[in-house]
Amino acid sequence: MSRPKSRVTIYEVAKRAGVAISTVSRVLNDSPNVAEDTKRHVLKVVDELKYLPDRVARSLAQQGSNLIAIATPTITTAFHNSLLKGLRTVFMDTDTDCDLLLFDLGSADPLKRLRSKLKGGKVDGLILAGIPVSPPLAKELKAFNAPVILIGNHHTDFDCFYWNNSKGAEKATNHLLKKGHQRIGLIRAYTDGYVQLERIRGYQKALKKHKVPLDSSLIQSGVTTKHAGFSEEHGFEAMNELLRVTPRITAVLASSDVQAIGAWKAIRDAGLRIPEDIALVGYDDIKISYYLGLSSVDQRIEETGRLAAERLISRQRHPSESERIDQKIVAKLQIRRSSNYIPTLT
Repeated sequence: MSRPKSRVTIYEVAKRAGVAISTVSRVLNDSPNVAEDTKRHVLKVVDELKYLPDRVARSLAQQGSNLIAIATPTITTAFHNSLLKGLRTVFMDTDTDCDLLLFDLGSADPLKRLRSKLKGGKVDGLILAGIPVSPPLAKELKAFNAPVILIGNHHTDFDCFYWNNSKGAEKATNHLLKKGHQRIGLIRAYTDGYVQLERIRGYQKALKKHKVPLDSSLIQSGVTTKHAGFSEEHGFEAMNELLRVTPRITAVLASSDVQAIGAWKAIRDAGLRIPEDIALVGYDDIKISYYLGLSSVDQRIEETGRLAAERLISRQRHPSESERIDQKIVAKLQIRRSSNYIPTLT
């Protein structure tokens, strides 16, 4: 069986026609700045090669286009879907025509993949969500010659919108402690990323404040590594580990709502009730948490996306503005049935 022929690129068209890539781009965009004989020649080659112009490649080649790149470790989680919804709402409502280019960088080596993506061509704005900015990367981004907005990370050289993960986890743990729980489990992610370590720190801070001894056996992770452990499978696995700990826990804080949903199944599979036997709190407050009645730390994800998009557009319209936005998003604990059970005194 023969292998399918790969798609013809604009580079092949330019090589066959003996012209520059920019000339091919101008022809495809019906620019008046191309001689008629050159235009006819290029279009003939396009027809011969059966070339189908790629919209992204054309946008990268066009001068004056407005191509916005959004780079995240993944685009498939509920958290990132909410964030992208907020971004898209603003960009689609703006009176400036723009195209959105999504970079799904993965969690293995996102910085390497980001550099590779940015070599593909010029973009007119970049939003980095959940990508740490090292000193070498900061230097590259400052030379980027386009607005750069950070979401979820703080840096003194860029506009940024980020959360106090430690404070959010502390609020959630305080809530459970005030409900009378002393044996509180924590479902953590697979990796030791900054976000995860901050949430562990907030959990520990609340225990210390209430003079509850820290028991390391109550901090558990699963074995599923996708999305760095922020998944339903990971939460299910970690909850099963917590259920083996003696004496039994009476409450759980999960580092994400999707982990909490996995934990919910493990608790139910064990024949236990939520919240009567085990109270449960998640993190992120994705849409489904409201309908499940899952208590969660609301990070105002969609709103944060809108704020970042509005700032990028403002930067494009006012490139000489020197004042930098450094906004810490205040998380709010949404208390619902999963953790709001009060035992009846008899």
